[in-house]
Amino acid sequence: MLIRALIVLLLVLNLGVALWWISRPSPTPPAVQADSTPGVARLQLLSETASAPPQVASAAAAPVVSQCFAFGPFDDASMAAQAQSRLSAQVVQLQPRREYAGTPRSWKVMLPPAASMDAAEAAAQRVADAGFKDYFLVRDGDDARAVALGLYRSETTARERVATLATAGFEAMLEPVGAGPAEHWLDVGAPAGFNPAAAQALVAAAQVEPIDCGRLSPAATDAAR
Repeated sequence: MLIRALIVLLLVLNLGVALWWISRPSPTPPAVQADSTPGVARLQLLSETASAPPQVASAAAAPVVSQCFAFGPFDDASMAAQAQSRLSAQVVQLQPRREYAGTPRSWKVMLPPAASMDAAEAAAQRVADAGFKDYFLVRDGDDARAVALGLYRSETTARERVATLATAGFEAMLEPVGAGPAEHWLDVGAPAGFNPAAAQALVAAAQVEPIDCGRLSPAATDAAR
């Protein structure tokens, strides 16, 4: 009798456990912590961080020379410099030029006037570093901020000096001396849409005329900036 009673008790206990298991409530999922611990970044799933790739802004195309003009003549170097300052924002290339009507008695070789005295001093230092000793930094007058590289009676000798400097990487220019008063011009390389008539009025130039863009040197690009 005792054994039978134990068997019945075990059956009742097992049945009770089975009923409790079936009727128990579903476990509540752990709450997601909204705020991470200060100073510690919250872990994120890859799906949470995935987003559309950022769009890369396309760089604006650099302006291209499509037409070239000469503005002038200006009465003196100061007026030409003022015109250069006003035109520089509208053009891609800009190059000062002087014209002479008379017969020269000699020729001078020099680097064109720089935009500032600091730039002129840097150019003179590059000339010295290249091994050229015959140079002089011009600080005033029509050639202010230029680097003088020699004065020659013969045009042929002066051109040989220019060629030697070109071999060393310097774009020197050749100008006559004693050929009468100079006429100052500005040669510019402009992008499409440039209005030469409006630019002529802006700089008060007596004339504006189209020119061959091949007359402009690469250095004229830096002068326009």
